[in-house]
Amino acid sequence: MQYSIRSPKNKIEFKLYYNFRWEMLRKPMKLSTKSSKDKYENNSFHLMAIKDDKEIIGCGRVHLNKNKENQIRFMAVKANFQRKGVGSKILVHLEKYISTNKGGVITLNAREGAVNFYLSLGYIKKERHNSETLIPHIRMVKNLS
Repeated sequence: MQYSIRSPKNKIEFKLYYNFRWEMLRKPMKLSTKSSKDKYENNSFHLMAIKDDKEIIGCGRVHLNKNKENQIRFMAVKANFQRKGVGSKILVHLEKYISTNKGGVITLNAREGAVNFYLSLGYIKKERHNSETLIPHIRMVKNLS
């Protein structure tokens, strides 16, 4: 399977990227398209996995919460591409960006079904997190320093 990991390049790609995030993470809960964005969008590093340079199959984003604490959010991979390394590659690219540009600690709030994925990549479970979506999450961290 051929795909690339890169940031959206223009308004059209960002529109497709945000729609993909909503379709994967918010639409199943019947939440509005606005729920897939937050106040950090303009100050974030966005990535998407694209198959054949036209189909988005995965996404992820990182932003700086506070001094040296980076938060990864909106990780998603289409069901038929899960367990094929797409999510891992997105995460590795996000970590490389953090390591190169900011360093420090990474935090994320994983849905319960994704906890083992993050554990396998060196993240540590901390505590339960109450998400705005009301889906149970676990706060996880990884230190890049």
